[in-house]
Amino acid sequence: MRETNSTEEKVVTRTGAPQYSTAGAPEATVVNHGKRGLAGKLNRLFAAVPRPDGKEYTNEQVAEAVRASKLVKTISQSYIWQLRNGVKDNPTFAHLRGLAAFFEVPVSYFVDDEVADRIDEKLAALRAERERIAELASDSEARLIAMRAGELSPQGRRQVMDLLNVVHELELSKRGGEVPEP
Repeated sequence: MRETNSTEEKVVTRTGAPQYSTAGAPEATVVNHGKRGLAGKLNRLFAAVPRPDGKEYTNEQVAEAVRASKLVKTISQSYIWQLRNGVKDNPTFAHLRGLAAFFEVPVSYFVDDEVADRIDEKLAALRAERERIAELASDSEARLIAMRAGELSPQGRRQVMDLLNVVHELELSKRGGEVPEP
């Protein structure tokens, strides 16, 4: 568990996960002189962190959630639009902190290209996995297999899994893929 000192406060992100931030932080302005600008990073977050229905958050939804977090007194959808379009590129630390909390990334994502690169890689992998799962869920044969497997006894499910593992390993070896350890 994380200990907090008197200058830290616990905030809750959009998914309810606790995140800690400096309560008495000055309203210092943060300028991003990295190889990628603030607008690009913010737009990547919008694209990579979808709403529960899979669609992209709107500027208004993000502004409302950031205001509700109480990390920022005021932030509007038009200000977020300006940040996303490069019209404004010098937000206050409080604005960055609020946006970071919403998207569940560290504030350093916006100012450190190495941190942004690492997080972007993780977000891309997560997005690919989400798309793979959605594709599987829409496949009627895969759903039928899952439904039938759910009706089997535990022993029957183990036998089906063993058979699936054999077929999976065969297909991987045919494609030249690496066969995973059991």
